[in-house]
Order: sequence, then C-alpha cells, then structure tokens
Amino acid sequence: MSNPGFWGDSQKSTQVVNQIKRLKAVIHPWDELQEKYKDLAELVQILDEKDTALVKDINNNLGVLFQELDKLEFKTLLSAEFDRSNAILSINAGAGGTEACDWAGMLFRMYSRWAEKKGYKIRTTDALFAEEAGIKNITVLIEGDYAYGYLKSERGVHRLVRISPFDANKRRHTSFASIDVIPEVEENIQLKLDDKELDIATFRASGPGGQHMQKTDSAVRITHLPSGIVVQCQNERSQYQNKQTAMKILKARVYQSERQKKEEEFSRNFGGKKEKIEWGSQIRSYTIHPYTLAKDHRTNYEIGNVNAVLDGEIDEFIEAFLRKKTETRVK
Repeated sequence: MSNPGFWGDSQKSTQVVNQIKRLKAVIHPWDELQEKYKDLAELVQILDEKDTALVKDINNNLGVLFQELDKLEFKTLLSAEFDRSNAILSINAGAGGTEACDWAGMLFRMYSRWAEKKGYKIRTTDALFAEEAGIKNITVLIEGDYAYGYLKSERGVHRLVRISPFDANKRRHTSFASIDVIPEVEENIQLKLDDKELDIATFRASGPGGQHMQKTDSAVRITHLPSGIVVQCQNERSQYQNKQTAMKILKARVYQSERQKKEEEFSRNFGGKKEKIEWGSQIRSYTIHPYTLAKDHRTNYEIGNVNAVLDGEIDEFIEAFLRKKTETRVK
C-alpha cells in the first residue's frame, strides 16, 4: 500500500530542488565575477607599465567586468515571486478601426523583435486579425528566464502619434493599444480548477485566410464560470494541444486575478496606493510626427530614435521603470 503522504512529499522535494537550482543560478555568476576580479588584481600587482599590450588587455577586461557587474546589479531588481517566469502577453487594439489595429500589429512586431534579441521563444496562442491591416487582439507566450520580470513594466496603454498611412489627406492620427502581461504559473502552484466550473467549447480556427486556412473545429475556448474569465487558443496543431495551452493561460489568469483581489483588499485596509492601469492613461507615447520621440510617462525617460524602439530596443525603458519602482519602494 502506498504512503498517503508520498505525492505531497514528492512535490515538496521537487519545489526544494527547483529553489536550490534558482539560488545557484543567482549565486554562480557573482562567484565567477569575483574570480575574474581576483585574477585581474593579481595581474595589476605584477604589472610593468612599459608592457603596453598587457595594460591594454587589463583595461579591456576591466571594461567587460564592469559591464557584467552592471548586468548582475540589474538582475537584483528582478527578485519578485514570479520575475523569473515565462510571460503571457496580450495586445488589444483600442478604438479607431484600422489605425488602432495597425498600431497593435506594430507593437506585436516590437515585442517579437525584443524577444528574439533576448534569445526568448515566442509562441502565438490566439490572434484575431483585422480585415484591412494589423491585429485586433493577440496573445503570445514568451518563454525565457526573467521574461515576466522584464515585461511586467510594459503593462498599460501605449499611444502612437503619426501621419496616417491610411488617410488620403495625410492627417495626423493618434492611436491606442493596451498591453497586458501576466506570469505563466508553475505546475506546483496550489490552484485547482474544478471541471464543473469550466465551460469548454470548440470552434473553427480563424486566420488571415488563404488556402492554408484551418478547416476543422480545433480551436478551444474555455470560460471560468465563477470569475467570467475567458481564454481561447487556436494556433496549436491539434484540439488537444489547444486545450492544454488554453488551460495553462486560464490557470495563470485566474491565479493573477485572485492575487490582484488580495492586493486590492490589502490596499484598502492599510492605505496602500495601487498603480492605475486603465484605458486613456497611457504609460508611454511614441511620436513619429511632427517630431520623433518615445517617452515613458511614469519615469519621464525618453529616446529620440523612435524607430529603434519600435524595432525592439526597449531595454532602457524597462530598466528605468524597474529602477524607479525599486527607489520608490525603498523610500
């Protein structure tokens, strides 16, 4: 007869092993950096200033050392519970028809380029394309170390100001799109979704059209009845895979919803102030006309090369936000 506590003990052991691995991953880079510093310090002790080649080599190594130190120091800003998790990112076009949908498509390209440069995997789980151009809404899973820790700073409304390529009179237009980011929760998170509370429906996957358009009812939509949260997945190869991915996203959203309720209750009871993320209160503006500028309204950090930003160069915005958030928390 099996030990009734076996599975619970096994799960706890797995959690401990994973925690040890995470701690080692944090400590090991610092140990390596310390060893490099000791080696350079020893070289400096025996340095002959006339040996210009060695002086140059030490200076170059010091420069690399400081760069690695900056990266590790920045990682200390990513120490919240789910910062190391994969990220589930959703983009929704605002009001404005084709303009807003095209802007949502541009943001999808921006985050895709950013993820590629980080070496992350990006997988589309659900997408609704606009008829003329762009995307009405899209949900993607971004897999990689600290993906959520970085991308949580992108949650909110993003505004674009430009001369519309869809306006024959070449007038300036303002478009909005909202970004939502939640962590992919681990399997060991204690959250049980009762089958009785789920409404699962299948439907035919949609897409931009063409001869390869999905012709079977393989797409899956799951509604969590108690919370009203709805997720769907249509980009996997089979109905089973779509259901598995949809369940993973649903679990993350239900868990995040419960956490948010607790945070709001804590704020009401103890007077905490919660950041507002609502339609119309943009966190960042991207201006292409009459001048070029990308500006984050939470930190006032700005970059003149907006095209580089739209090509995925958003790390400076992320770092500025995380540093300011840490400074605010310390104060």
